[in-house]
Amino acid sequence: MNIRLARLRRPLAALLAAAATGLALMALRPAPPPSVRVLAADRDLPAGTTLTPSDLRHVNLPTAVVPAGALRSGTGRVLAGPMREGEPLTDSRVVGDGLLRGYGPGTVATPVRIADADAVRLLRPGDRIDVLTTPAPPALAEAAPAHPRGGARVVVSAVPVVTVPVPADDPQQGALVVLATDRAQALALASTTAPLSLTIAPTTPT
Repeated sequence: MNIRLARLRRPLAALLAAAATGLALMALRPAPPPSVRVLAADRDLPAGTTLTPSDLRHVNLPTAVVPAGALRSGTGRVLAGPMREGEPLTDSRVVGDGLLRGYGPGTVATPVRIADADAVRLLRPGDRIDVLTTPAPPALAEAAPAHPRGGARVVVSAVPVVTVPVPADDPQQGALVVLATDRAQALALASTTAPLSLTIAPTTPT
């Protein structure tokens, strides 16, 4: 029995020494950085999506990389721009106050209906557009004086696109685009009764 114990003593000592070394290394290993639980896109999502629980998932991010304005809830909010799978949800990604961050004081989000839905599909957030009146055909102008005849005119110029909501199923209704304007521009757009069209302006206004 003593001979057997003597034979086992050395491997046992080596095993205990290895275990002690492992425990010491674990004790010296730095603790994982603190994390924050945030919402992220569960898949690629297009602009204009009304968020549902199935569109989002929770992820844990290190505190140092959590983006400013990260949202803790998002169901029912509308995306102002497209999101990639895994991208954290922030207030600048949804329609709301955060949408106008960076545009400067006095800026308002102005929804405008453009007559040509296909033209609106060409737009992306950050584009700048000129909004023009679209002259009505003679028959419509005579039947509805609110739709004037004559040449097109520019209502606002080089205004940035904030978001492009999902277009309506009926293209005859045109399509909405949300613009970043000042209050005078918003009033000019709201006072225009003629159908509206657009041209895409240079990114930097001249």
